[in-house]
Amino acid sequence: PVRPFAEIIDAASVRHGVDSALLSALIEVESSYKPNAVSAKGAMGLMQLMPGTALRYSVGNPFDPEANIDAGTRHLRTLLDEFGTRGALAAYNAGEGPVRQFGGIPPYSETRKYVSRILGIAEQQVQIE
Repeated sequence: PVRPFAEIIDAASVRHGVDSALLSALIEVESSYKPNAVSAKGAMGLMQLMPGTALRYSVGNPFDPEANIDAGTRHLRTLLDEFGTRGALAAYNAGEGPVRQFGGIPPYSETRKYVSRILGIAEQQVQIE
C-alpha cells in the first residue's frame, strides 16, 4: 500500500532519525493524512502542530505538508530523546508536563488509547513492508 506523503515522511525520518512507520502512524492518527486538518484545540496540519510548536520550529505555513512534517518530526525527536517511544507519544498527545509529572504515560484514557493506536498501526506497517 502506498502511504500518502511517503517521500516527505521518509526524508524527515532520515533527517531527524525517527522511524518512518512511527511518523506515518502518528500522522494517520493525528489528521488522517489531511494537510488542512484543524483540531478543536487549534492544532494544525498533518502532524497537528499547536501554534506554540509551529512557532518554536519557525513554521511559516503549518498547512504546508513539508514544513509541517519536518517540524512535527523535529518535535517528536526531542520528545523521543527525553521520554523514549511510549513517553514521547504520550507527550505529543497530552503535553510534556503530564508525562514528567506521572513519570511516563499519564492516566488519561485518551492518551493511553492514542499511544496504543499509534504503536499498533506502526507495527502493522513494519510487518507489511
